[in-house]
Amino acid sequence: MRYERKYKIELLSLPLVHQSIRLHPASFRKIFPDRQVNNIYFDTSDFNTYKDNVMGIAERRKFRVRWYGKDLETILNPNFEIKIKNNQLGDKTVERLASFDLGNLNAITKQIQTLAHTYKPLIPTLLNSYHRSYYGTPDKKFRITIDSQIRYHSFINNTNINGRKIEDEEIVLELKYHEALDSQTDRITQYFPYRLSKSSKYVTGMEITLQ
Repeated sequence: MRYERKYKIELLSLPLVHQSIRLHPASFRKIFPDRQVNNIYFDTSDFNTYKDNVMGIAERRKFRVRWYGKDLETILNPNFEIKIKNNQLGDKTVERLASFDLGNLNAITKQIQTLAHTYKPLIPTLLNSYHRSYYGTPDKKFRITIDSQIRYHSFINNTNINGRKIEDEEIVLELKYHEALDSQTDRITQYFPYRLSKSSKYVTGMEITLQ
């Protein structure tokens, strides 16, 4: 399992955030081309996944379909992911899905229900997308992702994604590393001018779209 330390950044511009990482003494460098990340989140009708996160339940799961690219209508090469959290440690299982159109979401939801093995039926609740940049240290022990241009659309009572979308101007920086490296993180985090936060895009999206 690995740690995912998240930092929500509000008072710095995106270029300055990137500059702070490029100038970091650990010599972070780009390790992958930037791309748009898209997710459809699934929850029970009484929002158990959302509530578990807000309440800080130590062991919890999150369900999502993830794909990459600008197209939100035709979902190409998607994966179904189950994010598993145990306190601050995280892991995930990944199942490849066939490409599908958003108009066929009901059929995919049935397939996901089978893969998720939940007692309660799952429904699509939220779509989000964001621009992601990838950095890593030369020794490949630590990775950083920087997410910006975050957008949310609620599926609750509104399945038309051409409807109301909400943009989040915050930047989310995430430090990722294997649990065995936790004692070494000070050499990374001591140079961060950011405050560690409990940040979940699913929780944030649910809260701002249902206001």
